[in-house]
Parts: sequence; structure tokens; C-alpha cells
Amino acid sequence: MKKVFIIHGWDGRPDEPLLKWLKISLQSKGFAATAPAMPDPARPVIKDWVGKLRQTVGAPDKNVIFIGHSIGCQAILRYLAGLPAGTKIGGLVLLAPWMELDRQTIEEEGPESIAIAKPWQETPLDLAKVKQTTAKIVAIFSDNDPFVPLAQQDLFARELGAQIIVEHHKGHFDPSSQVSHLASALRAVSGF
Repeated sequence: MKKVFIIHGWDGRPDEPLLKWLKISLQSKGFAATAPAMPDPARPVIKDWVGKLRQTVGAPDKNVIFIGHSIGCQAILRYLAGLPAGTKIGGLVLLAPWMELDRQTIEEEGPESIAIAKPWQETPLDLAKVKQTTAKIVAIFSDNDPFVPLAQQDLFARELGAQIIVEHHKGHFDPSSQVSHLASALRAVSGF
């Protein structure tokens, strides 16, 4: 049975409408879908989030698929980069992934947000190693995301060979964007 791990974003929850819909939809299609609550979501720390993934996933294999949202994408990428050489997973769907946030937006959020984002933006990440874990990566962006510049799609296509999907007027795919379902994400997982 294929197992899907759905990882929420910064200040997020596993029961957000979109993530809850994905989990239920995948379960109805026969996937074992899990959406863990990540540690201290208001102040995400790399080692804590990667540690939570290690604890939750166990030994990943070709039957494991990840869906990440925002900083949850980075947590997954960092987790995958730390796996033993030769480990292969079934696929990866990234919703609003970023390596760099919109500078103006993050500055408007204030000093605490800048301090939280800094290690996520500056700590090196071996994307070549991530790419070796799966040939199936889909990155989904929105053309009006207030946090993630659309230019980030180029990095994910170039460095990870990700298939890029750009949704229209879906914001950051979070509750404030009022996105409660995303057919492109469900199709991507179903195609793995």
C-alpha cells in the first residue's frame, strides 16, 4: 500500500481545509494518508521538523509519497537530503515551495518572522541528493502567492527537474486563501 505523508506549513495545522481534503481524498483512493502535527508551527526549526519526519516516516521506500506545503516542503527536502545514499521514494508534491521568500512580505511580517525564516533560507540544502531519491517531483505554485515569488518555479524545475504547475488566484494555498481543494495535487499523487 502506498503511504502519503502530508506536511503542513509555517503556522499551519494538519486539519487545514486543503490538507484535510487531500488526506480524505487520498484515503478514499486507497492510500494510507497521514498528516502529522509538526512541532511548534509558529516558530518552525529545521532540526525539529526534520526530526519529526524521521520519527513519523520510519524507513522510507518506493511506496512513500510526500506532499508538503510551504515550509513543510523545505522540511521534506531537508529530510530527503539526509537519507542514506540509494534510498528511493515514490514521489513528491510541493505546494508553494520556496528557498527564498518575497523580501518585502517577510520584512512586513517583522523581526521575529525574519529571524525564523533566516535559517531556512540560508542553511545549505543538497538538492542534487534530493533529486536522487525520486524521479517524480511536482511543484505547484500560485500566480498571486503573497509569500512565494513565482520566480521560485525556475529553481525547482532546474535543480530538481520538477514538473511545474501554476495555478491561478490560489494565494498561498492556505486557509486565508480559501483554497479547500486542489485537483492538480490529487492528480499528481494519483499518477505516482
